[in-house]
Amino acid sequence: MRTVLITGCSSGIGHHVAHGLAARGWRVFATARRPEDVERLASEGLESLRLDLDDTESVRAAFAEFMARSGGRLDALFNNGGFGQVGAVEDLTRQALREQFETNLFGWVELTNLAIPVMRRQGHGRIVMNGSVLGYAAFPYRGAYNAVKFAVEGIVDTLRQELAGTGIRVSLVEPGPITSRFRANCRPHFERHVDWQNSVHRAQYVAQLARLDKPGPAAPFTLGPEAVLAKVVHALESRRPRPRYPVTVPALVFWWLRRVLPVRAMDWLLMRASGGGKR
Repeated sequence: MRTVLITGCSSGIGHHVAHGLAARGWRVFATARRPEDVERLASEGLESLRLDLDDTESVRAAFAEFMARSGGRLDALFNNGGFGQVGAVEDLTRQALREQFETNLFGWVELTNLAIPVMRRQGHGRIVMNGSVLGYAAFPYRGAYNAVKFAVEGIVDTLRQELAGTGIRVSLVEPGPITSRFRANCRPHFERHVDWQNSVHRAQYVAQLARLDKPGPAAPFTLGPEAVLAKVVHALESRRPRPRYPVTVPALVFWWLRRVLPVRAMDWLLMRASGGGKR
């Protein structure tokens, strides 16, 4: 039975992918930061572990427990856990940026670096990172999240070259708008780190807060998490996994436009798409 370790399984993409792979016969180890989420995942029939990406000791302890429970086998790793920090760059504190990178990049790399030696010994393995359309098409008021997803792109490109010939394949999934709790999870971080009521960007923030509270799809062409699952399945099970998997129409459109439009034209288009920062 093939084993896969997945981060960020409490809701959204991670939760759906964990159940989807389990249904396909994978032995899934689903991780979450909060103990109550770990218990819930176990009650849903998944093997679950507590893993806090911000904490080195938690990452190492979770990986050690995984190795003991899996018998030392690791066929695949899906780095997915994270959150989005909203805010204009001039309103972002050092702490806000540090927290964004700790969770969405540093924890991923630390876990990946524990997995690679295991996969090297096996002579095979798949590593999939959950990137974003914002890793190559920067929206205003998403500076911290843009930055960390651009960094993920660089890490994946580097790993893919460094691991060539080892039997370890590295892929990047790049979703556009996906139905999840992502918007709701953004708000506590925004309110803790951004003094929005005293910001010159207050009008944009008011509109963005209304958007965060709005039920239903966040943007046109929003798909369910099953769209991401389909790409993860291909990355893990195909004999020839792709380096990149754009998901949703916006992700595909911006991928190509970024390669053909001049920078100023792309900036104008991204500003229009974001409603001048109000979406």
